[in-house]
Amino acid sequence: MGSSFPPLPPTFSTLKSCSFHRIYQLGDSLSDTGNLILEPQGGATPFASLPYGESFFENATGRCSDGMLMIDYIAMASGLPLLNPYKKVDADFRHGVNFAVAGATALPLDVLADEDIIASVTNSSLNVQLDWMSSYFSSICQADCAEKHGGSLFLVGEIGGNDINYALGEGKSIEEVRIMVPTVIRVIKDAVQRIIQNGAIRIVVPGNFPIGCLPVYLTQFQTNNLLAYDEHNCLKEFNNLAIYQNELLQLAIKELKQENPNVTIVYGDYYNAFQWLYRNAQSFGFDVESLQKCCCGTGGDYNYDYAKVCGAPEVPVCEDPSRLLSWDGIHFTQAAYKMMASWIINDILPQLQCFRSSVYY
Repeated sequence: MGSSFPPLPPTFSTLKSCSFHRIYQLGDSLSDTGNLILEPQGGATPFASLPYGESFFENATGRCSDGMLMIDYIAMASGLPLLNPYKKVDADFRHGVNFAVAGATALPLDVLADEDIIASVTNSSLNVQLDWMSSYFSSICQADCAEKHGGSLFLVGEIGGNDINYALGEGKSIEEVRIMVPTVIRVIKDAVQRIIQNGAIRIVVPGNFPIGCLPVYLTQFQTNNLLAYDEHNCLKEFNNLAIYQNELLQLAIKELKQENPNVTIVYGDYYNAFQWLYRNAQSFGFDVESLQKCCCGTGGDYNYDYAKVCGAPEVPVCEDPSRLLSWDGIHFTQAAYKMMASWIINDILPQLQCFRSSVYY
């Protein structure tokens, strides 16, 4: 591991005012710190080997990036250690647990299969992660669970993005996927309600990124129709799909807040965090000529080829990942995650109402 954490913007100290004692994370590859590679088939995925992890850990940890993720920066900003994955044997979980699994979906696999959508990366969908969480809580607390969770931050997602990714990647039309979205959001809402029943009082529920700006989508759905692209050269249809997903998620959060007035539930605006970073990339030292290109990849206009993904033999890695936003075409670089985490922390802090905090145990 590197000798020190990368320097942080001043905003990263602010979450310490919330005095979180633990963080619990559910989600997918945007927040998995090592669960997938500990599953039976996970060790064969590219995430189990370098160059993943090269920029900070100097080894692959199962994070789908060259280094740290947003959950790592959120933990650091809270004054807590980085979260260990749930599947790590004999791990230290005193300051929280990461249940997220790369490739996970919000919908159970059998529900997706009924729609002829195959999620082949992992069986650990959101309901499985919730079962892990419930089992873990049963092992550490009984009647005092609610009291223990008073000082905890829960992050539910980002989750649901893979439901869309798999559907589109397997040939579903945008219209067909739009029909799926309300069901995906309903499952996420039910998950938040279940966590509240476990005693959670501070919950962040992130939305999706503008997927039409990702190299994987820009490559797969590349077109000569200039009207398909927005002013940032992102695919409008796919960004509009993400906006629709995020709008429904925000409506679900509004309903949850009305149903649970004593619980603080905050929307994590990943979409606008990315847009902010994209618009200001040059001032943060990113290469404006490569904003839509992969650091780890090869081929085409976006340095992405589905047949030659990051981690495959002879797939090159850029000289300086901190100059690019996209790591492998699907996930972001540590540098991009760091900046987006700073934006998210600034955005959620006032909404977390940490001034209402009482003594935590």
